[in-house]
Amino acid sequence: MADSLKHSASSSSSALSSQHPRLLQAHDLLRKAEKLTKLSLFNWSSDWVAATPLYEQAATAFKLAKVPDTAKLCYEKAATGQERLSSPWTAGKHMESAGQLAKELGLIDEAVDSYRRASELFLHCGKVQPSADVLSRGARAVEDERSEIAVRMYLDACAMLEEDGREQMAFDNYRAAVNLYVKLNRFKDAAAVLVRWGQSADKCHATQSQCKAYLSAVIVHLYDEDLKQAQQCYNDCSQVNAFSRSDQSETAEKLLSAYCEGNPDEIRHVVSSSHIITHLDHTIVRLAKQLPKGDVKAASVVEPGDDELNEEDLT
Repeated sequence: MADSLKHSASSSSSALSSQHPRLLQAHDLLRKAEKLTKLSLFNWSSDWVAATPLYEQAATAFKLAKVPDTAKLCYEKAATGQERLSSPWTAGKHMESAGQLAKELGLIDEAVDSYRRASELFLHCGKVQPSADVLSRGARAVEDERSEIAVRMYLDACAMLEEDGREQMAFDNYRAAVNLYVKLNRFKDAAAVLVRWGQSADKCHATQSQCKAYLSAVIVHLYDEDLKQAQQCYNDCSQVNAFSRSDQSETAEKLLSAYCEGNPDEIRHVVSSSHIITHLDHTIVRLAKQLPKGDVKAASVVEPGDDELNEEDLT
């Protein structure tokens, strides 16, 4: 990292120092910090107490002077310093700043690593919510370039919050993961996340969110032209009393009955006339409005309630 700092600082200095007086100060701060941390014949130990604030000031100066590559490296050095000084919270903030700059520079894998490291540092000082939040911000930053990694980051944030008994705080992350899977045409994965979301909602007694998630999962399976899986999903979710007695369950049953009858007009009527569907997330409403897909009459008919219940799917 020291060599990278030296190279980056040298290249930015010659190109921009005459245009940005702040760069002269930034390079001076960086040189002082590097002198304090670089071991030599005359310097046998690193002075991170003195060097860390210099790296922080240099990072800010380089960022303001629009030299993001050097600013990123300085933030990473500042994070190292704060970690050595037993301040993981501040170290995490610096790593998140490094992640933002890495994204700006198109260094997507480095951005992922920085956001994950920031999350670890926040968690190290017992800050579960900020740890999950930085994973979410990281996922949003990289989801266009690293979709699979972004989904994993969203779901890791969910798991972190659930382990801390903060299930309701995970809902936005579930929503983001579902939206991303739908965008990728990974409908079975989207439905699975919706079921998991419903289970999480059950734990914090968020009955309305739970029922919406289960109905949404059925709709996603129908959009995926998988009537059998939609029916199985409905049967499994109906084992939960709160859902089986809900308006969402009734709507799902109407949809499935129309499918089993092979009646596309009735499917469209159920969707267009349902105030329950209109209150689902926008992504799910958009899918529902496109039902039915495929040849409904040729679809495999599965009568509601015929499939064997599977309790393991909801545990």
